[in-house]
Amino acid sequence: MGKPLSKSQTAATLAEKVEISKKQAVLVLDTLAEMAYKNAKNSFTFPGVGKLVLVNRKARMGRNPKTGESIKIPAKKVVKFRVAKAAKDAILGA
Repeated sequence: MGKPLSKSQTAATLAEKVEISKKQAVLVLDTLAEMAYKNAKNSFTFPGVGKLVLVNRKARMGRNPKTGESIKIPAKKVVKFRVAKAAKDAILGA
């Protein structure tokens, strides 16, 4: 398994494919990330890749692994990413 692409490598590849400057490609990536952050509360879909959704987790009982005592874990909101079927099929094969 290779190393993941860095932001600058991703921007350079995007700039080359779409024939724009690297600066414009970085702006596109930053704008996309900003949109995802602002709209995640209502769910943000990145077509062909997946969807960011806000999920409410219920309160539950857990255990302190060091002492073994039971602790109450409070309810909270978490952000989850659901991978699109097209992305799963492209990566794993149908």
